[in-house]
Amino acid sequence: MRAARLIKMVLLLQSRPSMTGAELARELEVSERTVTRDALALSEAGVPVYADRGRTGGYRLIGGYRTRLTGLGRSEAEALFLSGLPGALREMGLADAASAARLKVSAALLPSVRDASRSAAQRFHLDAPGWYQEPKTPPLLPAVAEAVWDDRRVSVVYRNRKGVEVQRELEPYGLVLKAGIWYLCARVEGSYRVYRIDRFESVGDMPDSEVFVRDETFDLPEFWMERAAQFARSILRTEIVVRLTEQGAHRLPYVTDRAAALEALAAAGPADPDGRTTVRLPVESPEVAYAQLFALGAEVEVLEPLELREVFAAVARRMADLYGRP
Repeated sequence: MRAARLIKMVLLLQSRPSMTGAELARELEVSERTVTRDALALSEAGVPVYADRGRTGGYRLIGGYRTRLTGLGRSEAEALFLSGLPGALREMGLADAASAARLKVSAALLPSVRDASRSAAQRFHLDAPGWYQEPKTPPLLPAVAEAVWDDRRVSVVYRNRKGVEVQRELEPYGLVLKAGIWYLCARVEGSYRVYRIDRFESVGDMPDSEVFVRDETFDLPEFWMERAAQFARSILRTEIVVRLTEQGAHRLPYVTDRAAALEALAAAGPADPDGRTTVRLPVESPEVAYAQLFALGAEVEVLEPLELREVFAAVARRMADLYGRP
């Protein structure tokens, strides 16, 4: 809308000494010709926008003009608290609200601290996805995020771990971005559960856009911390026995589940005469254990189960044959 763009232009000029036409065009996502027309419209409306000509010219407000259009709306205020997460805001569809909120805050600040937001942004940035991963935004994330903000019940079709589609009526409480993957924490029939948003096949409103009453005692960070710890423990369904060198024991927490590795090392007895420590380690499966422990090379020896030991022995023979060639 043009009105919103004009307001944004005034706030931009109020937060900075001057801006070129190209800078305003980039911020407003319009052409420089549109910036010229908007500046003329503001002048005709009584806003003292002055254009300096020449290579060093630009647009500025004169006469100490201050707009009173700085009150934050609810969505802008909420987005402001997430302004350190630009990628997450963009994926949830809140980038525009956050941008407007930052502009309004900047316009209300004293000139001496007006560059605080830019200064902070140049000194801290959160990059949530892990390395070597191409982050993908779930297409239904904005719809889920909107329901979370509005405390609105939704009807979803969800694909579970077995690939079976199930229908659920959810009370969406909060969103979590973990290692580049979005999760929804929701209340279902009185209990709280976690859903991967990329497994949602559809998200729809309940009749009359039904709003639920939020449990004010619900603490999202605490709930997620507890649920994440439970999940990490629940997938460690198998136990293996390994002998580790001192270096292998030091590196074990970095290649397997850290908490499980530290607990296993603390429970282990003293090292044998060869300097190796025998450890009983919980793992997700023998296949996962192989992929993890292979990184330790000769610093680890698998004792049990026999099937896993034989896998390592077969691979060791193949590698010896491969590297033993001239």
